[in-house]
Amino acid sequence: MHASRDPLHGVTLETIVTTLVAARGWAGLAREVDVRCFKFDPSVKSSLQFLRRTPWARTKVERLYVQHVRATGDAGRTTDPV
Repeated sequence: MHASRDPLHGVTLETIVTTLVAARGWAGLAREVDVRCFKFDPSVKSSLQFLRRTPWARTKVERLYVQHVRATGDAGRTTDPV
C-alpha cells in the first residue's frame, strides 16, 4: 500500500483550522492570514464557511498548516484508531 506524501491528504478543513487555532490561537492565525473571520468574533463554523468560498485564503491556511506539520510533526488528526 502506498502512503501519500501530501500532508493535506485525508485531513479535513475543520481539522486544519482547529489544529492551527490550538497551536497559534485566533489572534496568531489572524496575523498570518489577514481575514475578518479570524479577527472579529471568530469561530470554526464561520471560518469554514469563509475558507470554502475563498480559494486564496484557503490556500494560505493550508500552507500554514503544512508548515506547522513539518515544524512540529503534529498532523492534528483527531480520529482514534479502531
